[in-house]
Amino acid sequence: MPEKVVNAILGNSFARSGGAGNAARVRLFDTLTRKVVPLEPVDGKSFRFYCCGPTVYGPSHIGNFRTFVVQDVLRRVLELGGMKTKHVRNITDVDDKTIRDSVAAGRTLSDFTAQWRDKFHEDCESLNCLKPHIEPSAVEHVPEQITMIAELVEKGHAYASDDGSVYFKISSFADYGKLSRLDTRELDLGKTQNERANSDEYEKDNVADFVLWKARRDEDGGNFWESPWGQGRPGWHLECSAMILKYLGKTFDLHSGGEDLVFPHHENELAQSKCSCGGEFARHWFHSTHLLVNGKKMAKSSGTLYTLGDLVEEGWSAMEVRYVLIGANYRKQMNFTMESLHAAREALGKLAKAAAGQSAPGYRELAKGGDLGVFAGAFEKLNDDLNTAAALGELFGNLKKASSEADWRGFFTILAALGLVLPEPEGIEVPDDIIGLAKLRWEARQAKDWEASDRYRDELAQKGWVVKDGREGYEVVPS
Repeated sequence: MPEKVVNAILGNSFARSGGAGNAARVRLFDTLTRKVVPLEPVDGKSFRFYCCGPTVYGPSHIGNFRTFVVQDVLRRVLELGGMKTKHVRNITDVDDKTIRDSVAAGRTLSDFTAQWRDKFHEDCESLNCLKPHIEPSAVEHVPEQITMIAELVEKGHAYASDDGSVYFKISSFADYGKLSRLDTRELDLGKTQNERANSDEYEKDNVADFVLWKARRDEDGGNFWESPWGQGRPGWHLECSAMILKYLGKTFDLHSGGEDLVFPHHENELAQSKCSCGGEFARHWFHSTHLLVNGKKMAKSSGTLYTLGDLVEEGWSAMEVRYVLIGANYRKQMNFTMESLHAAREALGKLAKAAAGQSAPGYRELAKGGDLGVFAGAFEKLNDDLNTAAALGELFGNLKKASSEADWRGFFTILAALGLVLPEPEGIEVPDDIIGLAKLRWEARQAKDWEASDRYRDELAQKGWVVKDGREGYEVVPS
């Protein structure tokens, strides 16, 4: 929080002991089991999770960022609850779209994708998303993907076609379809060897053997690698499996992404990973719902596709966008409107005004734990299936009750969990030395040291400032 603000300044310090809660209390809806389950690290030490990152062929839109922001809130809740995390998020820098658009632009794949990767990082920073601990790219891990394909072929789960492409045989994996509930439909998976999906993405009803290695084609230009099956490049679904194995192992705690990735992407990941190296793969699956804009599906043609840059150009802040994106429960479809941005601006302003003058502890300090006072209920809501809407309700509902050290620690813990950075309230900027003198005077009055209090008052007056005392704080104004 900026301190150069004229407003109520409460003379409290923060407690430094205790715990905000055990992160094992976090309960989350699991896409596979369709149940809300507790999250606990399989190794008992660190919660290891993987997030499907962006495909870097253009700027990410706010629908993409709803997923990334929600994932960020989950990580924050875990860490502020006392749990260590290992967060891996990939960069997709080779697939149909990146190759198509880089060739059309007359640029190398690496140069083209680096531009959009950097833009994604800038947007993440503006939205106050924590950086992943590891951020591998698909291109950097082509050898690992080739190794995984070879293992699948050797075990009879994959086969090469006449043109040098390699496909996963979904009929070889009995549990194929359970994540996306395809197994509840009347499907004859034994016939799918004659039906192949060579595109990286395809329709949700297209149940077919999916491509692991795509043979080189003229339209790929110079974007190809050598392999035992000839020149080509990995299919899109394979990269995540290879990188998960390298950085998280055969069994890890959670896999996440938008609901559009459940099928085919995550269904295919699950199948190829369990067939190639065994293990449980992801113990939990975490997916956020689609975002509507003005009640419609996002599309350029209808003017409902916004990037963060688009909204900033219209005068909105990244933090106002973040507030809207976390305003509804992640499992409920959210409608993004200009009215919601107006409401976010008003809400953030109200929070900033309430906290003016309070010095916020840093994220690491808050993660050490402590009594959360009247805002303990808000943290409980976040632990209960990441109920951000209810947590915000608790936050605003208890603003007027906040007075103790624990209360304000709780307030800033909730802000940190939601990843919100408050704007500077409107008002006259107060110099640092004046803020310091006013704080010393307040502390002297609290200690009933009237002589010191008068001395600080006089010194402030000499510098052109007057202190107006209230019941719970004070205000500094020019004389």
